[in-house]
Amino acid sequence: MNPSGKVAFYTLGCKLNFSETSTIARSFREMGYTRVEFEDQPDVFVINTCSVTENADKKCKALVSKALKISPEAFIAIIGCYAQLKPNEIAAIPGVDLVLGASEKFNLPLYIKELRKNREAEVHACEIASVDTFIASHSKGDRTRTFFKVQDGCDYSCTFCTIPLARGKSRSQSVEATLATARKIVAEDKPAEIVLTGVNTGDFGRHNGESFLALIQELDRIEGVARFRISSIEPNLLSDAIIEFCANSNKFVPHFHIPLQSGSNRILRLMRRRYQRELYTERVEHILQRNPETCIGVDVIVGFPGEREEDFIETYNYLNELPVSYLHVFTYSERDNTLAAEMPDSVPSDVRARRSQMLRILSEKKKRAFYENQLQKTLPVLWEGENDQGWMYGFTSNYVKVKTPWNPELVNTITPFRLEEIAADGLVQGEILQYQPA
Repeated sequence: MNPSGKVAFYTLGCKLNFSETSTIARSFREMGYTRVEFEDQPDVFVINTCSVTENADKKCKALVSKALKISPEAFIAIIGCYAQLKPNEIAAIPGVDLVLGASEKFNLPLYIKELRKNREAEVHACEIASVDTFIASHSKGDRTRTFFKVQDGCDYSCTFCTIPLARGKSRSQSVEATLATARKIVAEDKPAEIVLTGVNTGDFGRHNGESFLALIQELDRIEGVARFRISSIEPNLLSDAIIEFCANSNKFVPHFHIPLQSGSNRILRLMRRRYQRELYTERVEHILQRNPETCIGVDVIVGFPGEREEDFIETYNYLNELPVSYLHVFTYSERDNTLAAEMPDSVPSDVRARRSQMLRILSEKKKRAFYENQLQKTLPVLWEGENDQGWMYGFTSNYVKVKTPWNPELVNTITPFRLEEIAADGLVQGEILQYQPA
């Protein structure tokens, strides 16, 4: 192994993947590698994959092709969810040297014996049922905020989802061990904001006799970090107690991202979701009753097998009337080894595309209305480190994206910001009132 080797990473998918990529990158640095950008002719390419949608699979193959053009003799390793689900399929992609599954990926540097290509891809992906170890992960130095994985895997059996097959059963560390990692993050990285991530974040602690509520209550007491944000939480796990706690917390921001997937109870049953629409409505109403300024994001899938036009219209009307702030719209795609892939009444691709476009337009309207409702208010903004042609960006505590002229002194600080107008690019401009250290 060449200790002066260069390694580059490309991460597909969710914030959880970003936290894991960063952790794996640190293990490379500890072994003498230098981390570089994807285009900088590295000796090793690491592609951390997602398999939520078909496009993620295609993107992986395109990235291998791109890597070979940049550095034809580089060692290419594929890790992550797609690698666990389809290891042999990935191994067959020309140029791939190593494929590591869910448990093996954290030992990636140890699998690279020397910096030259293999004659054929080496595959290490154990049966997912045997994966039961939780590996704590967090991002570092990649972004202003830190993504902190507190939970992994999922025990649910939604008919459309491959994540339990890719990541295994739900697991997490104890509250005490998670707090120890959080304190280490704060001491070493000094982030202004920590985002709690997981596959099914609200399931934290269930197998240990603990709870997500117990975790956030303890995290709220940690000194040295201004904000905590919950990346996503299932509506059936978002209890009244969690909503009440966050409403009264000084550190947990007023922002919830809550998967819905469909506004039709009939489709929710076909998806095997663990709630009906009425529960989702109750969650949203309770959140906004406690804090009307809260930002609420929604995941929704269109084109699920058996989704009739009236089911989609029911979903559209429900979301149109529901006081939420934005939508993440996913077009259903068939995934191998899922029950949904075998269901009858497949929705034609052009119909799926039309429905997706309708909901994306609705999302833009929802976000615009939410932003307009925040104008003329003064909110704390965390400023990020990117200089984009003289502009820099930040987010309010309730997830309004704002911009101001570039000022390096603002990076990773939180300042009061008066939101004055929505610019042509849809972001909010305004006035910084004073500096306030993060």
